[in-house]
Amino acid sequence: MAIQPIRLFGDPVLRQRADEVTTFDKELRQLVKDLEDTMLAAPGAGLAAPQLGVSLRVFTYHADDEIGHLVNPVLDLSEECQEGDEGCLSFPGIVADTRRSLHVVAKGFDMHGEPITITGSEFKARAIQHETDHLDGVLFIDRLDKAQRKLALKAVREAEWLGLETPQVKVSPHDTFGQAR
Repeated sequence: MAIQPIRLFGDPVLRQRADEVTTFDKELRQLVKDLEDTMLAAPGAGLAAPQLGVSLRVFTYHADDEIGHLVNPVLDLSEECQEGDEGCLSFPGIVADTRRSLHVVAKGFDMHGEPITITGSEFKARAIQHETDHLDGVLFIDRLDKAQRKLALKAVREAEWLGLETPQVKVSPHDTFGQAR
């Protein structure tokens, strides 16, 4: 297994829009494996590449007894919405009622560059939207109303993990063509 350290709120990579994947190679497949292993070990419902410090548009998910991944996602969201508890591996222990679309159709690619479409409702739709937000530098606290955001940020300030040193990132010895950071 290749479990990696998860970046916590405050790390600048979490606020940047990730780059499109243009090369579907062994390095990308290893990234997907690292994301999946780390997500399952955490455990979490999803994990995006920026949460491992890699600014690429890739995420994994574990929802409705399905484990999968999506590269370069494009979402079609329903107008019908849901409210529900949502947390994030980059905000350990913080959960807030978050509004999301009830249904999602996500199009993109698998790790081999083959086009795929993922559909989901309720929990799976929430996970896919949450992880796609990460790829745009959007965090779930950005989706909260003003009062809930204030409470969530208060919980962050009181969290034991706040201010912990950012994990050291090892640079790949392989040519990343400027994609991995």
